[in-house]
Amino acid sequence: MRRRTRSASQCLRARPRMDGGRAPREERKRKRRGGRTTERGEESWGRKRPRGAPAGAPAEVEDRADYFDGLPDDLVVSVLSKLSSSARRPLDLISAMLTCKRFHGLGHHPLVLSKVSAGCLGVRANTWSDSSHRFLKRCADCGNLEASYMLGMIRFYALENRGSGASLMARAAIGSNPAALYSLSVIQFNGSGGSKNDKDLRAGVALCARAAFLGHVDALRELGHCLQDGYGVRRNVAEGRRFLVQANARELAAAMTSWPAWQKQPRQAAAAAGATSPGCCPLLSDYGWNVPAPAPHPANRFLVEWFRERGWPAPAAAEGLRLCSYSGCGRPETRRHEFRRCSVCGVVNYCSRACQALDWKLSHKSECVPTDLQALDGDGDPAGDDVAPAIEGAAGTD
Repeated sequence: MRRRTRSASQCLRARPRMDGGRAPREERKRKRRGGRTTERGEESWGRKRPRGAPAGAPAEVEDRADYFDGLPDDLVVSVLSKLSSSARRPLDLISAMLTCKRFHGLGHHPLVLSKVSAGCLGVRANTWSDSSHRFLKRCADCGNLEASYMLGMIRFYALENRGSGASLMARAAIGSNPAALYSLSVIQFNGSGGSKNDKDLRAGVALCARAAFLGHVDALRELGHCLQDGYGVRRNVAEGRRFLVQANARELAAAMTSWPAWQKQPRQAAAAAGATSPGCCPLLSDYGWNVPAPAPHPANRFLVEWFRERGWPAPAAAEGLRLCSYSGCGRPETRRHEFRRCSVCGVVNYCSRACQALDWKLSHKSECVPTDLQALDGDGDPAGDDVAPAIEGAAGTD
């Protein structure tokens, strides 16, 4: 039988394709685009394989693989702790916790809650709710001293839960929180939450001295006036003035670190000329400086807003209760005539000498007019548990 053989031209001739010759062209296009074929026969165009996925992993495994999931929880908790300690407002931490479920879960870790800053804990009175109360309570239970102090102030003065509030502030004071130590000293000086006989001046001076040692400016100023007046401690005018100058020096240092250089010169020149800028407090006139009034602590800001929204002092007028006249304090009286009145006009009253010194330099110096104190009390009661001496010349700043 004759065998059929191919010629050379027939061997070199391309075979006809059923797809019309389009397959090689499509293959070349796919390779140029960087696509690859998966085990299912599907093509994945231009997608890089994640680092955490194995080389031969299916497409579903490659899509689910996330490098963030491989981070240990301790590292994420450490990052959230740094965020909570440096946050300036509650929204900073809340936004991070709403990012994903893992952040939300680890954001409630005790280490994160124990590091929350005072600015992040600064709830406002108009947004106060049970959830805000629970958040502060949880932070306090985790060992956050600022949360213990803030919740103690809110319970003691705003919610009128004296025992629980005082215990929370005492917990923060045991942890050497300066603001809590100073607040407890004010309570001891005034006998807040009790009667006039509950005042303990020596305990107030001791707490104030501890807060001053930790650098609390208001405690330094309060201790200086106590030494100058002999209030709860042996009188020592020179030592009291030294504490007052030290408080002013700390204010000056804080002002210099917080202001840009271009803002310093105009204010210094205005202070040297004897002019006071609007909203400024010339407590540093010894140094030729007029600085803005110090920003109140978030706890004091809460008290100011809380009682302002409730129309104080109108609701308490029938009971004869008053608020501290310094706008950045917010402390109310817990009994009649608890706070000390100005010995000159008798119109304003203060919870402490530090608040009196700040308000005197800020506004009351230009408003104080001598008045008969007995004429202010129609029922013949004394002007108060104590009459605050005039602060003129005692602050060490005139």
